Amino acid sequence: MHRITVVGGGFAGLTAAISAAEAGAKVTVHEAHHTLGGRARTAEGPYRTNEGPHALYNGGPHWSWLRRRGLIGPLAPVPAPDMARFRLRHRGTLRRTPPLALLRLLRRSTDRAPVDTDFHSWAAGIAGEDGARAAAHYAAVALFHHDPGSLSAAFVQERLRRATRLPPEAHYPRGGWGGLIDRMAAHAWNLGVRMETLSRVDTLPTDTPVVVATSLASARRLLGDPSLTWPSGRTVLVDLALRTRRGDAFVVSDLDAPGWLERFTAQDRTLAPAGEQLVQGQIPIAPHESGADGTARAEELLDLAFPGWRERVTWRRQAIANGRTGAVDPPGTSWRDRPAVDRGDGVLLAGDQVAAPGVLSEVSFNSALTAVSLALGRNPLDLKHA
Repeated sequence: MHRITVVGGGFAGLTAAISAAEAGAKVTVHEAHHTLGGRARTAEGPYRTNEGPHALYNGGPHWSWLRRRGLIGPLAPVPAPDMARFRLRHRGTLRRTPPLALLRLLRRSTDRAPVDTDFHSWAAGIAGEDGARAAAHYAAVALFHHDPGSLSAAFVQERLRRATRLPPEAHYPRGGWGGLIDRMAAHAWNLGVRMETLSRVDTLPTDTPVVVATSLASARRLLGDPSLTWPSGRTVLVDLALRTRRGDAFVVSDLDAPGWLERFTAQDRTLAPAGEQLVQGQIPIAPHESGADGTARAEELLDLAFPGWRERVTWRRQAIANGRTGAVDPPGTSWRDRPAVDRGDGVLLAGDQVAAPGVLSEVSFNSALTAVSLALGRNPLDLKHA
């Protein structure tokens, strides 16, 4: 029987553990914190927040894998009246429809964007400067980056199309992502996976293949490998509980600058006490900007979309997510150029900043299956479709 060690009990680590155990391996997971989940944990208490707007894209590779195992669980549908309250800020005002220039970039006939050109330059040739800027800023919901237009055109185009597809691909597990993590952990346990929490690994074992399913920064320290770097975003996350008011927006996408507000209780009222709404904002900030700059932009959007919100606040929390929102690809690079999964000597990487395709958590999923397939000498497609 193969033996595999997994360092990190987040989404990537649990995916690796389940797929390895299903293939017959004896698996041990080491998690440094007292709970599993990593960045996919959901806060306990009356306000059930995630670290960023976690969503499952039903067009992604992990959707069918999770569904076949009964791990997705109940989903939170968005009521039609709330869906109609989708707003976009453009040129300083809220509107219900996107500018026509942005729509030109979403036509099916639009050519596939190049890898070597930045998105703004490529998009401006199709939709003009204003359309390119609006499209780049809209795509920030799946990028968490302060300047999406400066990234690879191919990279941004894929995320723009996924984020604007109708019907929407994004779905939300009821009760937050913590429920999904709990189901994955229970499934792993039933498969015989040994999970050790409060178990920080400082030295890698040499008698088993090791899947390092941590952040890239943690992997860099653990492996002592300074080459394990890749660009990511820096984002202010603002969580608010507001007393309910009829007419509040469901989503506000800022087309004037990267930014996004979402009222998560529109789709899942279990996330906050009765009579209260849970709103989350994610505002990407540049390296030279402070958290206060992002907070100020979030409050500008709140003033537009949630009248009287300051007098309705019952709870508030905010943080800066620095390098914790997945990889972004500069012009001339793609996912293949990120740190490789196979590090040699039986050490493999999994996570959202390594060399695997997909959007956001899909990168974690694909890299985890690739790591396990390399450790076991299996075809990754066999694991994906198992």
